[in-house]
Amino acid sequence: MTFHFADLKRLKPTKRAVKRLAWPLAAMALGSGASLVWANSEGGERRPSEADVAVASLLKERLPRTAVSRVNCQVVDGVCEVTAGSQLFYVDRTARYLMIGRVYDMQTRQDLTAVRLLEVNPDLLVGGAAGSRREAETTQASARGLNTSAAREASAQGAPRTMSLAQLPGAGGIVWGNPAGKTVTVFSDFRCGYCRALSAELEAMNVRVIERPISVLGSRDLANQVFCARNRPRAVKAAYAGAPITDSKPCDTSALDANERFAREAGIAGTPVIVRSDGAVIEGYRPRAVLETWLKAVRS
Repeated sequence: MTFHFADLKRLKPTKRAVKRLAWPLAAMALGSGASLVWANSEGGERRPSEADVAVASLLKERLPRTAVSRVNCQVVDGVCEVTAGSQLFYVDRTARYLMIGRVYDMQTRQDLTAVRLLEVNPDLLVGGAAGSRREAETTQASARGLNTSAAREASAQGAPRTMSLAQLPGAGGIVWGNPAGKTVTVFSDFRCGYCRALSAELEAMNVRVIERPISVLGSRDLANQVFCARNRPRAVKAAYAGAPITDSKPCDTSALDANERFAREAGIAGTPVIVRSDGAVIEGYRPRAVLETWLKAVRS
């Protein structure tokens, strides 16, 4: 379904809409009942700014029963991201207006809210939300002319999806990680927040990764830079971190074209897609515990 902002003029609040909007607030208000707690740093990542502390103080007055663990006013200009347990919401810098929803960076085409939710609660997107996301991606893929029939058939039959990579040229894979570890192939997009989160999980698992970039979010130029870098593993990390890739020179990127063709023919609708050595497939992000169990079940 396509939504147009002009439709906002026709929207009227209903009891059902009010209930749907109210549940996140109720969940926060009915939490632990503890007073607001503000840590000077979280995991040593960064020290709170003056704006963070000021907003946290205001929230303590206005949401006294919500245990806020983090305020970050540096994500989007004029908006502060607030973390309370596994809940995520936004306020303006006066803490007068509270906003519940998603923040998208239209320049990098990243869902900033999804990335943060994965950090707060990796299991949150494994269930129904992940299913909704895959359904949306499949719809978009069909519009782009991708072959999604294989994925639809597997889903309808309730069967786990498998994928043969035998016909895919090896040149299009960027290999990183532990050379002696278990191998997984990942179809990814360097502008995909889920792919970035998955990359961190795989690095911590000490596995061997064959990364095959595909341009789902208009990232082909970035993929070319990574592919042509002198140190590809380092370039992968830089790409996900949004850092410049300084050791890349123009080169033959036709191997990436093969990745794109394979993705279209295989009906890969979104990223990441993870393929085990025996061809078993996981579509979408999974936390480390799930991935470790999945890798142990490889069929010889």
